[in-house]
Formats: sequence, C-alpha cells, structure tokens
Amino acid sequence: MTRKWQILRALSRVRDDRFYQIRQYRQTTLSMSDAESIAGFILAGGQSSRMGVDKGLLEIAGEPMIVRASRLVGSAVGAAAVVVGTPEKYRALGLRAIADDWPGCGPLGGIATALRAAETDWNLIVACDLAYLTREWLEYLLQRARESAEEAVVPINPTPENKRGAEPLCAVYHRGCEPTLRRALERGVRKVADGLAALRIEVIEPNEWKGFDSEGALFKNVNTPADYEQAKRKFAGRAER
Repeated sequence: MTRKWQILRALSRVRDDRFYQIRQYRQTTLSMSDAESIAGFILAGGQSSRMGVDKGLLEIAGEPMIVRASRLVGSAVGAAAVVVGTPEKYRALGLRAIADDWPGCGPLGGIATALRAAETDWNLIVACDLAYLTREWLEYLLQRARESAEEAVVPINPTPENKRGAEPLCAVYHRGCEPTLRRALERGVRKVADGLAALRIEVIEPNEWKGFDSEGALFKNVNTPADYEQAKRKFAGRAER
C-alpha cells in the first residue's frame, strides 16, 4: 500500500467507536493535570512571501499574531513554544522560541522539530496565522487526542481546491511520530500530507468541528494583505475567545 493511499484512507474515515455530538461537548475548567498532559507549539518558520513582511509581527486587535496565537494555545494547554528559524526575533516578545531543526523545509520540518523538543506524549501544533481559532475548539481537539489510540488527530476541511482537506497545522500529534517524520524529511519529503502518510490518523469530520465555527472561517489563514485587513476588521475592538 502506498503512503498516499494510506493517508487518503485515513482522511476518509473516523474510527467506528468514535462518534461525538458537538452539542454534547461541555466546556470545562482546565485542570493542572490536563494542562500538563499536552504541550503546545506555534509554527512560525514560513517565509511570508505573499504577505511581504513577517506575519507573526503583524498586529490584530492590538497584539502581534505570534503573541495572539501563543496566548490562545497557552490558554488551552498551559504554555506554548514557538518553532522558528531565528528564535531571537521573538524572544524580545517574551515568548519561548525553539530553533527549527529543518529550516527551509516547510511546516513538516516545524512539526518534526516540535515533536523532537516535546516532553509530553501529546502535542498541539498550530500555525501562527490561523487567526480565527477559538479556545473552545482547541479544547475539543485536545479532548479527542486524550482519548485517541492513533498517532495524530487531524481535522479535515475538504474544499474544491483541496479535496482531501486535511488541516495538519491545527492538529495534535504524539511525540512517537517524530522518527517517522524525520525519516521522511531525510528522504526529501516536504509536503505535509506526504509526510503524514505513514501515520495512523484519527480525523475530525466537518460535521464535528463546524459546531465551533458558525461562519466557516475556523481554518482560514492570514496569507495576504487582503486576508490581514479582513482579520483586522473582524477582531477590531474584540478580545480573543
């Protein structure tokens, strides 16, 4: 069985014994044991080529996106670290930063770096430019990971442009995945979907996560100046949930 077929199969089903109704999900107070059981990482190693400037330093609702993402992830897991090619540029913001082991290799290298540095079994990994994420959604994602027997828990969001629809930059990974991802990178694999193809993946279907996203923007990236202006308008004068 080819790696591509494995991920296609993984992204087309959820284990039969894992059906969740969004309406049954209850937000709970984050306990210390829960917070410590999963670590958080923010990926900020991209080139920001379409934006033209470092996206992480652009402000939304009065704070840099990288700080905003770190605060949001930290609210769900207790603390977050940033994976970036040049850690010094974010340390001035008071963030814990980790040098990317695979600079220039894209998000797959950032995921592998986070898992190499991880001290917890499960790890929430999020791109810094996902401005529309909410704490409620992240807590649900973490709940799924704590109860999963797979190696990664990944939401899917099929679109006409991306029929497989995996959202691997807002997902939870077991640190046991790191050797598999490292070997893929050593073979020259750079696409995240190809790197994840050998993993056992539990997917979260659209009908499961859309209860947290009435506007359909949960996984919308801030990639361009137009995206940035839209996000600024959306969150003007509002605190992140």
